[in-house]
Amino acid sequence: MSRPTARVLTLLELLQSGGTRTVAELAERLGVEGRTVRRYVDQLIDLDVPVESVRGRYGGYRLAPGYRLPPLMLSEDEALAVLLGLVAGRRAGLTTTEHTASETASAKIRRVLPKHVARRLDTLLESLAFTDGTGESDTPDAGVLLTVADAVRHRRPVSIRYTGRDGRRSERTLHAYGIVAHSGRWYVTGQDARIGEDRTFRLDRIADARALPGSFEEPVGPGPAQRLLSAFATAEYRHEVTLRIHATVEQIRARLPATVASLEEHEPGEGQGRAAERWWRVELRAERLDWLPPLLAALGRPFVIERPDELRDLVAEFADRFASYARSSPES
Repeated sequence: MSRPTARVLTLLELLQSGGTRTVAELAERLGVEGRTVRRYVDQLIDLDVPVESVRGRYGGYRLAPGYRLPPLMLSEDEALAVLLGLVAGRRAGLTTTEHTASETASAKIRRVLPKHVARRLDTLLESLAFTDGTGESDTPDAGVLLTVADAVRHRRPVSIRYTGRDGRRSERTLHAYGIVAHSGRWYVTGQDARIGEDRTFRLDRIADARALPGSFEEPVGPGPAQRLLSAFATAEYRHEVTLRIHATVEQIRARLPATVASLEEHEPGEGQGRAAERWWRVELRAERLDWLPPLLAALGRPFVIERPDELRDLVAEFADRFASYARSSPES
């Protein structure tokens, strides 16, 4: 591809990013003089690309509003970046569409990659590992996500239909402060207008979102991410759990990541480093306890339950049930 042609395509990319670009800015980005920029603009117009000239102090060039651009052109590095983003987003649970859409988008890009670039990508993907698998967690509806994002940007109230963790459905008016991706899920932080208090909502639990008239003042203080972490830290749960587990940090974190439980060394000085097995005090809060007995069984390490007593009973019932399964003979 000749350098003038490449610069014309670069000019198109700059214009399609939105807004008005001054001649001086375009000339600097393209490494040419202002008159050359005007010649490149004329070439785009000859190709039926509707480039508009904007007069005034901050004038320059822009694409006509609503213009549908020709197929996107990506360099090899850009294509790799997009594919890696799709893979990482899918593995981290942060895609906002069905897995099928993500996979078909990846396939379309891969089809036009040169073979040597595709091989490089395959080699890279084979070497990747993800430490925080999220399973098959639900992803938010793209329409809900975009509606809430628009409400955040323009500080407009938004009506949402929400299903809480207890299964109860409600309709709320939210003053949304921001959207946060955390531990494989999407959240929105904001003020519940009915009760006048800050709340955090999982976006995948919002069935519908509708913008409302009016506006609200931008809040002062911590940003959305800090508000989310503070909400998690102060959230009320039915059960406070304290365990002692004899294992390495890696073994415990494989089942109880830092976003779920805190670790404190129970017997200092016994062994060294994260790989050393020792007793650790593990503390966490939970709305339900029924998921802990199978998790502790899968951990396969000695443990002591300090609290609550209800968890001891559940673990004993779990052990009795499995023992009965082992003793039962197969049906003839």
